[in-house]
Amino acid sequence: MVEVFKTNVEDPAQAAKLVGLLQKHITNSSVNFDLEDCDKVLRIEGPEVSPQSVVGILKDYGYKCQPLE
Repeated sequence: MVEVFKTNVEDPAQAAKLVGLLQKHITNSSVNFDLEDCDKVLRIEGPEVSPQSVVGILKDYGYKCQPLE
């Protein structure tokens, strides 16, 4: 399963911190940001990815996140 999200994360250091955090919550997953994309894309690939959980985790850290279609 692959989920792609539009975010407002711009800082590479913060993106790296969020990748680690998301990988702890979503086990057996591959998580990365494309901060060069205009949508600051977050891509998560794993067996079980809950878009609502991802949105909630980023919101808890003060970031906006919404699934891309």
